[in-house]
Order: sequence, then structure tokens, then C-alpha cells
Amino acid sequence: QLLINLQIVGLALGTLGWILCIISMGQVQWRVWHTSNTTIISSGIAWVGIWKVCFNSHSKISRDLRIMFCHRFRFNDAFIPQEISVAQVLLLAATVLGALGKAFTVFALRNIYMGILLKTQTISFFLAGGILKIFAGVCVLIPVTWNCYSVAYNCAIPFPPSFYMPSSPEAQEVGAAIPVGIVSVILLLMSGTFSLSYKHPVIDFVCSRSSLDLQ
Repeated sequence: QLLINLQIVGLALGTLGWILCIISMGQVQWRVWHTSNTTIISSGIAWVGIWKVCFNSHSKISRDLRIMFCHRFRFNDAFIPQEISVAQVLLLAATVLGALGKAFTVFALRNIYMGILLKTQTISFFLAGGILKIFAGVCVLIPVTWNCYSVAYNCAIPFPPSFYMPSSPEAQEVGAAIPVGIVSVILLLMSGTFSLSYKHPVIDFVCSRSSLDLQ
């Protein structure tokens, strides 16, 4: 019973980690750029995500009204650095792998609660779910750490002139999306580990019966 409860906790953690992965992927605050030129970027702050870059500006409206301008990235944009291109691919992969891992875990728990105690099938479902969720966690971990490295070394991005962005900030810091991604990694890895730790209850039953027969 304790092992089953552990798998349920693992399913809950994996689901939360998967949701946080999606949230992190959609956020624009991966890297926060600071610039002293406020002609276009009124607040002197721009947010660089893996799908777009955004900043507040009132130069094209009025000095009392600010509006957020966003420029989206495409997969074939040549100016996008590798850490952003890799993040786009790996986070999409993590979303798919996490969903599949969750589905396999649900099938395994369904077998148990419906009394379908087929040892090979149930263990295979938990094993597949655990491996997929661990792979999903690694897929999130790589872009998170790579972008942290880029922030630490203040790496530049050669934006085209139409973006009205400097090619290099005066300083940059980690945005809110990266901590969300880190929590997602932890939850997905914990969930995957819990799934891999499953031990079929029939094994314990057979062992106990054998010991009673010997007595």
C-alpha cells in the first residue's frame, strides 16, 4: 500500500512539474536585459524569452502611455543563439515526453486499482513512465543551465535593427522563467524516480506464501 501511495505522489509531482515546464516555456522572462538607452525601451528593461523579446515603450504613443512591444522568434532566424534554439526544441520535447510519462503512470495505476495485477504489464508501464519523465526533466535542465550560463557571462544576441534592441545589454539577470524551470526539473526527476521504484505486490505475496509452505 505504501508503494502505491508513493506512485500516486509521483504522479501528482510529475503533473505539477509538467505544468511548470509549459509555464516556463511560455514565459518571456528568461533573461532580463538592462540598457541605459531609453529612447525606445522606456523603462531600460527588456525581457528575452525563447519565443519572443518584449519591452515597454511610450516613444511611439505618448509620454504618459506605455505599451509593450514584442517581436517573435522563428526557428529559422539566423540571429538566434544556440542556447535559445536548443531551448525551443528541448522544451517542446519535454512537454511531449512529460505527457507520455504521465499517461503511462496513469495506465499502471489504473491496472492496480481495477485489480488487473499483471506483473509484467504494470511494471512496464511504471518503467516507461519513469524513464520518460526523467528524460523530460533532463530536456528542461539543459536549456535552463545553458541560459543561466549566458546570463552569468552577459552573452550578447545580434538582434536585427527592426527589433529596436541593443546587441548587448549593459547587464542582465535571470528572469522568472528559469526558477520555474528549475522547480519543474526537480519535480519531474522525483516523479520519474518514484515510478522506477515501484515493486509489484504480487512478488511479496508469493514470497510470503512460499515461506508459510516451508513452515
